[in-house]
Amino acid sequence: MSAGPATVPATAPTAWGPLRIAAFRSLWLALLASNIGTWMQTVGAQWLLVEESGSDTLVAIVQTASTLPIVLLALPSGALADTFDRRRLLIAVQTFLVAVGVVLTVLTLTGRMPATLLLTLTFVLGAGQALTGPAWQAVIPELVPRNQLASASALGAISMNLARAVGPAVAGLLIARTGAGVVFALNTLSFVVFALVLLRWRRAAADPGIVPERFTAAVRSGSRYVRHSPVVRRILLRAALFLVPGSALWALLPLVASRRLGLGSGGYGVLLGAVGVGAVAGALLLPQLRARWSLNRLLLVAGIGFAVVLTVLALGRSEAVVVAALLPAGIAWVMVLSSVNASMQLFLPNWVRARGLAVYQMIFAGAQAAGALAWGALSDGAGLVTAHLVAAALMLAGALTLRWWPLKDTTSLNREPAVYWPEPHLELEPAKYDGPVLVTAGYPVSPEHEDAFVEAMQGVRRTRLQTGAVQWGLFRDGEDPGRFVEVYLVPSWDEHLRQHTGRLTGADQATEERARALADGPPEVSHLLSTAD
Repeated sequence: MSAGPATVPATAPTAWGPLRIAAFRSLWLALLASNIGTWMQTVGAQWLLVEESGSDTLVAIVQTASTLPIVLLALPSGALADTFDRRRLLIAVQTFLVAVGVVLTVLTLTGRMPATLLLTLTFVLGAGQALTGPAWQAVIPELVPRNQLASASALGAISMNLARAVGPAVAGLLIARTGAGVVFALNTLSFVVFALVLLRWRRAAADPGIVPERFTAAVRSGSRYVRHSPVVRRILLRAALFLVPGSALWALLPLVASRRLGLGSGGYGVLLGAVGVGAVAGALLLPQLRARWSLNRLLLVAGIGFAVVLTVLALGRSEAVVVAALLPAGIAWVMVLSSVNASMQLFLPNWVRARGLAVYQMIFAGAQAAGALAWGALSDGAGLVTAHLVAAALMLAGALTLRWWPLKDTTSLNREPAVYWPEPHLELEPAKYDGPVLVTAGYPVSPEHEDAFVEAMQGVRRTRLQTGAVQWGLFRDGEDPGRFVEVYLVPSWDEHLRQHTGRLTGADQATEERARALADGPPEVSHLLSTAD
């Protein structure tokens, strides 16, 4: 099984278009099975703990044990996915998860599963999922054409929502008939299936000339890229502004089902199914809406719509009304999260893609976890109606901030690697990891271009800091007022060479060329090496 975006005709994007690509289709189905297994695993673990002393707390901790690794391991897992072959990393992680799943299954079936060990193994499984997420997200742009990334992201949201609806329902039936051990066994089988599909996929060979970054350097450079990228920070902000109030739906829906509507587990499954149906509908509508509306208008409509849904959940008293409200909730959920996820994938260059997506997943998990805790506490203290209405108000306020903090459309930016700096030729060649290295570039600038040049160099500043520099400055030569000197500090010679050989993109090149066009000649570049031992 071998496929990639280069082998697929550039057709107009459709909701199901990515599934026409064999490699993406097989991996997506395998991941769907794995997601369903994960939800079954969660329900099985919660069921085993129901009879334990202090079961309310233990049952709640299952969710914490599953999601906490995503927050703790997001950036390290992204660094691993950017440092090693992503296919091999995914196979290794699935193999590890199979081993953990076998231990969990055998101990459960033999009645030797204490609560502490169950929570520990749940945390370990969550760590495996944390390692899987960034690598899988970073692989998607290798599988589908750029113009179908939004549809691929929507399909990812469908997978999550279908798993959320199907997994608990199937687990409930199986636990009632056969016990939790069988549920754990099926989850383990889903890891086996995912690993086998990955083994069949033949990823395009990486450039043998590219040497992977060291792990600690990769973590630092990934965090530095996010910190100095206004586009990435804005995407993360938009995600958080939606997820924190939006998490009220998932956190409080069981209470709406049981306390407000008097439903049992079957009725709760119907409510989850309504959100899942809405998610599928949202994925189908998304390509048409993106063609008709701007990105920010889509986010505004979805945010307002979700605020209305939360209001209906606060005030609705009949199952039919709540089900009808949950359908557009699923649509809005997919519209927003697929759009921001696709924006991240479109903007991030390949060398740092997994690390950037890992930070996105950290925000995704952290915002929902913190939001759920806050909405649960507010519901306990002020009531279910108040909690929903406050969440609706925050969702509406967040949507209205699009006027001041809009999301930038990144579809037209050139994010392909651009190797345009000349190779440095030094009389004194430093060792690979020697540093720091101080790079200076002197620009002759005419008086009439000075203000425009200084302004244009702010864009250059961002590219330097995103791709390796830890400090940057622009100075005017006191002896020659018509000469400006750019100075930036890079941690090591290796880090600077990576700026020369693949970290810069076509958009970075255009930014730099705009600044250089305002100078009266090419810059004079010097590399100053540290004398410290």
